[in-house]
Amino acid sequence: MRAQRKAILVDLKRCIGCQSCVLACKELHAFPDKPEKDLSPTALTIVRESHGKFIRRFCMHCQDPTCASACPVGALKKTDAGPVVYLADRCIGCRYCLQACPFQVPRYEWDRLVPFVKKCDMCAARLAKGQVPACVEACPVQASQFGDRDEMLQEAHRRISEDRDYVQSIFGSEEVGGTSVLFISDMPFEELGFPVNLPKEPIPAIAAGALKEVPMVVGVGGSVLAALYWITQRRQEVALAEAEESERAKPAKTGSRGREEERS
Repeated sequence: MRAQRKAILVDLKRCIGCQSCVLACKELHAFPDKPEKDLSPTALTIVRESHGKFIRRFCMHCQDPTCASACPVGALKKTDAGPVVYLADRCIGCRYCLQACPFQVPRYEWDRLVPFVKKCDMCAARLAKGQVPACVEACPVQASQFGDRDEMLQEAHRRISEDRDYVQSIFGSEEVGGTSVLFISDMPFEELGFPVNLPKEPIPAIAAGALKEVPMVVGVGGSVLAALYWITQRRQEVALAEAEESERAKPAKTGSRGREEERS
């Protein structure tokens, strides 16, 4: 029997923004100890502030990772333990994983002569030794907790059922087929910048379904990448359309004075 995959539960109500998780990650990887506002090759996890809340951002470690499906050489894979790991010796630098990730997590070492992709691996080496991820161990208020995914889901359900301040949903429980990083919050996820319009079905499965009529002469890898490209482009088109609609609506807010001037 395969061991239960692990997961990290992040409780945004408990997070105090102390940056201990960020510093622990940087120390573990010997990264420069400098503040960074977004994920980068030297910041695999960050804590940003929005609406008075502190939000951790790092790899979601999807149950069925799109990055691994997009990679033509198997440089990314989901392990039985839960982490999605990166095998640098296989990477050919195509960067398909950067385009495919629905959470826009992987980063590329653009400034290096021999660049690699960088992302959180949930401290896979520590997990292999029976240890917990460094970020979880460093948290002084247990805003991050680590354990079997089923147990983390049960704990999340317990907290939101006992405290009505929480949003009554768990981000990561179903998104893109579920992830190994779960979030609970006392503020709506969409207000905190989470991508709440993601499909519940794994994106590789959607790609396979969309391409079921494609002739077998087309390579499977190329087909999946084509579908992933379409999905990504479609998401960008929807966002652009919403932004344009918002811009068109702005003149209506100028009030009656603007309309009077137009009539005159």
